[in-house]
Amino acid sequence: MALTRRGLIGAALAAGPAAAAAGTSPDWAQVAAQYEVTAETIQLENGNWGMMARPVLAAYERHQRRVNRETSYYSRRGYGADLDRVRARAAAALGVSPDEIAFTRGATEALQALIGGYNRLRPGDAVLYADHDYDAMQTAMRWLKARRGVDVIAIDLPEPATHQGLIDAYAAALAAHPKVRMMLLTQVSHRNGLALPVAEITAMARARGVDVILDSAHAWGQLDFRLPDLGADFVGLNGHKWIGAPLGVGVLYIRKDRLGDIDPFMGEDRVPPDDVRSRVHSGTANMAAFLALNEALDFHETIGVTAKAARLTALQRTWTDPLRTVPGIDVLTPKDPRLVGAIGAFRLTGRTSEAANIALARRLLDQFGIFTVHRTGLARGACVRVTPALFTTEADVLKLVAAVREIARG
Repeated sequence: MALTRRGLIGAALAAGPAAAAAGTSPDWAQVAAQYEVTAETIQLENGNWGMMARPVLAAYERHQRRVNRETSYYSRRGYGADLDRVRARAAAALGVSPDEIAFTRGATEALQALIGGYNRLRPGDAVLYADHDYDAMQTAMRWLKARRGVDVIAIDLPEPATHQGLIDAYAAALAAHPKVRMMLLTQVSHRNGLALPVAEITAMARARGVDVILDSAHAWGQLDFRLPDLGADFVGLNGHKWIGAPLGVGVLYIRKDRLGDIDPFMGEDRVPPDDVRSRVHSGTANMAAFLALNEALDFHETIGVTAKAARLTALQRTWTDPLRTVPGIDVLTPKDPRLVGAIGAFRLTGRTSEAANIALARRLLDQFGIFTVHRTGLARGACVRVTPALFTTEADVLKLVAAVREIARG
């Protein structure tokens, strides 16, 4: 079943803003049919990266054949113009200008370039991050102590989390550490799926003269937003998670008037210093993967981001809501719809060690055929992360509910 450009996935799939205005939603069975899903397990660990839909995979293979066939003749004579068109498309999807973004191999590369290149810090200043932030980003923030001579402040976010409680946690940290000049925020945590009230926290930080570097690795395609709405001037994003592009597609964003606050990457002079692409250098990248971002955006926009976000959140609530009342189970995912998306997490009450949660994820797989993953790094202890996708069915998620209930009974 083919997907035409911004068309429909079969006759039953209504999508996009027009569908939302008409009060309709996609036929999720039709959407699921666009994915070739393994029958070996119930796949509830889709946070690592997102499966390409069939039309995206077909486009990727087509692009790869061209790159392989034409090799350097294409890379030196045609690829630049083609990539510029994809860059313009990605920028439009994010609500920014094409000259404010550069492609990277992932959000990690983008964020490391932003953190390492941020040049407004002076010895004696401080930077701040939280326990929910991604491990590689925490490492980069700590590295600033040696690189920039700054103090590094780490905070623990509240559990259970509330909208105001999260804002208050950052407000208290900034009040207690007035020398903070830059802070890291993670829009959607890879550990438990917590979605921060980014716009509110960023506005509060800006009022205090604090810049925000935003990790949106899990947000783009999972939540409904445009970058200007968030207020962050420096952002790293992934195309290969919730947008569904091939592996190895990331985006670096720097607001145009803030470009000078990020150094060119290791003295990069391949492009002019007033070009955002001078802030990261990925070497020879997977050209076909970047080109296929165009078709991934076609598929994403055909479904519609509002419908997609609602579907993913509904799948999450299908398992979190019934398990909240099960004795011996701690659901870490907030009820507040402003703070959640697809990703959720839980643990057995009192079982906070890494070993206990490795064993819990292994039991779900070995005994029930349900694939999840343990996560560490939260101040209150390890957990098991559950991440459905657009191909996930309610029946899949309800099997998780039954399995966890059985485990909780002992």
